[in-house]
Amino acid sequence: MSPTTRAKAHAAEEAPDVAAGSKHQLADKDEPNRRRDNKSKNGHKAKEEQDEEQKSQPKRRDSKTKTTPGRKKSKSEPKAKEQDHEPDTTSDTKPASTSHTKSSSSILEKGIIYFFLRGRVNTDDPSSVNDIARTYFLLRPSSSPSSSKPTNLSRIIAVPKKTFPKTGRERWISFVEKTGASFQDLQDKFLAGNDYETKTRGTQHTPAAKPEAEGVYAVTTTGRESHLCYILTRPKELGEVQEKLGLKEKGSFIISTRNPEFPPPGGARLPEAPEFPEEIKKDFHSLRWAPTKPTHLDVEGAQILLVGESSGIEKATEPPKDQEKGEEDPREELEELAEEDEKRMEALSQDNSEAIFADLHASAEEYPDMQNTF
Repeated sequence: MSPTTRAKAHAAEEAPDVAAGSKHQLADKDEPNRRRDNKSKNGHKAKEEQDEEQKSQPKRRDSKTKTTPGRKKSKSEPKAKEQDHEPDTTSDTKPASTSHTKSSSSILEKGIIYFFLRGRVNTDDPSSVNDIARTYFLLRPSSSPSSSKPTNLSRIIAVPKKTFPKTGRERWISFVEKTGASFQDLQDKFLAGNDYETKTRGTQHTPAAKPEAEGVYAVTTTGRESHLCYILTRPKELGEVQEKLGLKEKGSFIISTRNPEFPPPGGARLPEAPEFPEEIKKDFHSLRWAPTKPTHLDVEGAQILLVGESSGIEKATEPPKDQEKGEEDPREELEELAEEDEKRMEALSQDNSEAIFADLHASAEEYPDMQNTF
């Protein structure tokens, strides 16, 4: 390529800048000539050129006003991004602060449940259900329905029938033996065995209570009836004793409180019923039985009917029809509680008996181990 051709190519690449510069340069060179021509032209021609210059000025101002918004917009863009970022951060943190805080309205109470048995007099190691004097379950409720942390007080409920009902055909009475029991009360008046003297048989021995299972529970309502449902976390696999007692990995009972103003059903001999406060009496509505509420379980001597449920926890944990938006599903809530309990118990001990007694602030060395077989 010749120098002339290179110059032309170079000029083509810089065409916009060069063209703009050439125009101004030519205008400067021709300026004296234009002045002489303007003087020789008549006034009408000068006025036309003046009008043309005035027309061109608004165009230049318009071009400036068009670019100004562009510059302002570029400065405001970072602020807009910051404003968009703040709501995103807030929306991310809100679920974390409100999740799992609204318990299902169908759950009246939840907490930790323990199952124990006590052998007959002088029978430390029962070889069958017939060797069992009585079974018990302890309810250690949480501080509130929305909390998973249990309180330090327990209820002791005795089941004289020795086993737990499995189906709707099996229904028997239980008794609230002790309420508001502290850890020390459990050690002194429930867990420990004792010896006593009789005139005819001499020294007799009441065995210590044996732990048979531990887990979480919930007292739920379906409107017409109440349920006591549970999920076991200890032992991880049920043994012969647990199965013969009628326990399940996930189980439930329909629970009703007997109105003491009516005679016992079928002429059964029952201990003297308690005198309920007026608030609880209103729950009966002049009926023989009322769906059990947690307040009923806080009265010593209250008689609670247990009716087996073969469906496990399905019916007991059905979401209420009027469930509000944001409420947890009852079954999911109970399962989450079981997961928390399993981790908590594993932190106490890998041994079933040690973990249960440690959870009750007692030493496992002073009490019998869990019995899995007869």
